[in-house]
Amino acid sequence: MIEVIRVKDYEAMSLYAARLVAAQVRLVPDSILGLATGSTPLGMYRELVRQHREEGLDFSQVTTINLDEYCGLPGTHEQSYRYYMDSNFFSKINIDPELTFIPDGMTSDIDACCEMYDALIDFLGGTDMQILGVGENGHIAFNEPHDYYFTGQTHKAELTANTIEVNSRFFSDPAEIPHFAISMGMRGIMSAKCILMLVSGAQKADAVYGLLRGEVTPRCPISILQLHQNVKLIVTDDAFVKIED
Repeated sequence: MIEVIRVKDYEAMSLYAARLVAAQVRLVPDSILGLATGSTPLGMYRELVRQHREEGLDFSQVTTINLDEYCGLPGTHEQSYRYYMDSNFFSKINIDPELTFIPDGMTSDIDACCEMYDALIDFLGGTDMQILGVGENGHIAFNEPHDYYFTGQTHKAELTANTIEVNSRFFSDPAEIPHFAISMGMRGIMSAKCILMLVSGAQKADAVYGLLRGEVTPRCPISILQLHQNVKLIVTDDAFVKIED
């Protein structure tokens, strides 16, 4: 079931998402949160940090599992997702670093790393709340469009030309742009008890249409969320335009 929550703009989306996450943490202090990176959740993280500092929101018992990490980037690299999470969120709240899990982009054995990540998800029983953004081509995490199938397990994902082009704005040297990432698969994502899908911007309108009006197909990875029992889509007006046509 998909609950659609329309909001005016990015700020409203961020505030609404943060309130839902904060409510989850207050109700279940040892919540397991699935976290995303990129520009979409930044405003949500800022508001959660504010609530921690000004309202006492307590993350001391929370466990987090991130969706993905670039292959070949150490956690100290400014464009790695470990660096993103540490600098934008973890370092600003009272979370236990030992309870923050992100794939190891520098691993020498990617297959073993992926197997261990899935075992961790299974051990924890999935996430209580999974935050998701979506790419312009409908990808969630780095589960890119595919003609034939969804990938269930955590895996090494080859990024599409579109994703590489979108990500290129973050890298001053084109040679540094990763072409592969370790990504949670659809099984891990769909094991969440609740999914918060955050979508902002007119460039995401096709993805929103695929989620709400399209068929379930790996050509539009976000469409698999139609099969989940509890999805909250927090979407800005400009990203909702094709639903109204």
